[in-house]
Amino acid sequence: MSETENSRKVLSLLGLCQRAGKLKSGEQACETAVSSREAVLVVLSQDAAPWTVKKFTQKCHYYQIPVAVLPCTKEEVGRALGKGYRSCAAVCEAGFARSISGLTEKLDV
Repeated sequence: MSETENSRKVLSLLGLCQRAGKLKSGEQACETAVSSREAVLVVLSQDAAPWTVKKFTQKCHYYQIPVAVLPCTKEEVGRALGKGYRSCAAVCEAGFARSISGLTEKLDV
C-alpha cells in the first residue's frame, strides 16, 4: 500500500470518527480531551506550529497518550473533518485509535 493511500485512509478514518462523535478537533478541545484523559490518540498535521507540536507532545507524554504526526496539511485534516483548518485532533475511541495508529506507523513523516 502506498504512502498516499495510507494518508487518505487515515483522513477517511478521522472523518468517520468525527461523524461518530468520537473526535475532538482544535487546540482547545484537544487540550481538554487530553487533560480529562478522554483522548486515546492525538494526531497532528505536518505543518502544525512548532509550539503546538511541543505542547501536545509534552502533555501527551505526561498523560501517556500516543501522538501521531500525519503527512497531511492543516487544510487536508480540516477538510476530512468537514471543518476549517485543523492542526490537531484527539481520537476518543479505542477502535478508531488502533486503526489510525496502525496506518500511521506505516507512514514516513
